[in-house]
Amino acid sequence: MEIYNKINYIYIIMKNVITLILIFAFSVSLYLISQNITDKPGSKFRIARLKYPGGGDWYNDPSAEVNMMDYLKKNTLIDMDEPGFYSIDISSDEIYKYPFIIMTGHGNIELTNEQAARLRKYCELGGFLFADDDYGMDESFRREIKSVFPDKELQELPFTHEIYSSHFNFPAGLPKIHEHDQKPAQGFGIYSLDGRLCVYYCYETNITDGWADTQEHQDPPEKKEESFKMGTNVIVYSLMN
Repeated sequence: MEIYNKINYIYIIMKNVITLILIFAFSVSLYLISQNITDKPGSKFRIARLKYPGGGDWYNDPSAEVNMMDYLKKNTLIDMDEPGFYSIDISSDEIYKYPFIIMTGHGNIELTNEQAARLRKYCELGGFLFADDDYGMDESFRREIKSVFPDKELQELPFTHEIYSSHFNFPAGLPKIHEHDQKPAQGFGIYSLDGRLCVYYCYETNITDGWADTQEHQDPPEKKEESFKMGTNVIVYSLMN
């Protein structure tokens, strides 16, 4: 009986020690994560607009991100920075500080080999590119994204994809905000080597125009609300995956 009690006593001590080790390891992990986030300048979430060469108006509708950030602040628990228009040059190392960037415009995109490689590296390191055709960007975007990912193809995402239900439900996929060529709205994606969706491309809808000030495009309230909700889905999905 005495031997049994000793064994039981040792077992309890070991169990408590293991528990304390696990608690300590978990606490250290949380501390490191918090330090990693808070020590970085601009650690609060921002939407960054990608500045690219080629002549396209990458800068159009600067009110779009301001309004989208304000919507996120009011409708999600994302730790938002002050709503504003934040842009980042594709050739700058600052790009790696932003987990989410938007690429849009009406015109041409021309990436150098170095810029294409940089954009691929950004995506493979965990970044998320949201590209939104503003009616006129489609041809050059498809050409240039092929230079970024020569071994991959844009895949149309099924309506069951999590991006259509990450926060709000869109059982029929992308909402149609603008008519464009009166084709159905489509959402395409590219997956990184680890199977993560890292590029999401909106075609024939123009979600970001719906975020812009009402006087810019005269979108009705219900269309603007759809665009904000879908934008929220894309951003929430990008931060969760």
